[in-house]
Amino acid sequence: MRLLLTGSNGFLGTRIVADAHARGWEVVGVGRAASPGSPVDTYVRHDLTRPVPADAVPGTVDAVVHCAALASPWAPPQEFVAANVDATRHVARWAADHGAPPLVLVSSSSVLYRDEDQLGLTEDSPVPPDHEQINVYSRTKRISERVVAQYPGAWSVLRPRAVFGVGDTVLLPRILRLAERGALPVLEPRDGPRVRVDLTDVHTAAHYVTEAVERGVTGTYHLTNAEPVDLYPFLLDVLQRLGAHPRTVHVPAAAVRAAARAGEVASATLLGWREPPLTRFGVSVLSRSKTFDVSRTLRDLGAPAVSLDESVDRLVRAHG
Repeated sequence: MRLLLTGSNGFLGTRIVADAHARGWEVVGVGRAASPGSPVDTYVRHDLTRPVPADAVPGTVDAVVHCAALASPWAPPQEFVAANVDATRHVARWAADHGAPPLVLVSSSSVLYRDEDQLGLTEDSPVPPDHEQINVYSRTKRISERVVAQYPGAWSVLRPRAVFGVGDTVLLPRILRLAERGALPVLEPRDGPRVRVDLTDVHTAAHYVTEAVERGVTGTYHLTNAEPVDLYPFLLDVLQRLGAHPRTVHVPAAAVRAAARAGEVASATLLGWREPPLTRFGVSVLSRSKTFDVSRTLRDLGAPAVSLDESVDRLVRAHG
């Protein structure tokens, strides 16, 4: 198997490289950096917001995994469009012109989100229309899914939920920054219900990506560890094991949401889109339950490669 992997320098991409090599595959990585950030066999430096030249990739490939994306709760909208929509079009077009090998898109479970509790989401759950998507990131990932659905070869869309692990630059660091200020805002009512969520270890997500290639599955799959947890007890346990001991402060979610909105407006109009301390998406993540029924994934792609307990243990060990 010769695999073309975009985003091979990223948090998830580097784990996909390792999992692919463990299977004996050859990996052609694509990234913007001058040199590869993972031990790929061949590296192509290219900014995917621009079309991929016909001769950019030497030789032929047996499958394409499009993992590159701008995964952030906040950035100028045009950057999301360029990184998530234009880049997907360019990758799909290049692949279609090169024999249409199977194409796997790493999307996001956020395409399903509404600012409300959502339990037992499946691949058949309704996707909010573009104008009701929870933020620009999810909207552009949803559009990229539609791009892939027009691909002339076999395709699949994988939607990992809240990927975390060693090297995470999106999820845990933001929570740690809040905790390091001495207090962790708790956005669930004192008398319940608890915020219950699914999470995905990064090695589990990577293994599912290569498993999707190996098994040749098509269609949409949700990726989680299939171990829903109560968010705040889980977070506090992880933070304490990492040496942070924040006070918990119960705050009405509505008040924090209003403050987040004000911060977003100030960022967009006065601060050059600098990320505010908390976005409305972040408030929703911390105050709304999101769980998934991943029966389809367990049936077609197998069990998670790494348990949540092991994932947290690895995280703690990495922090010394």
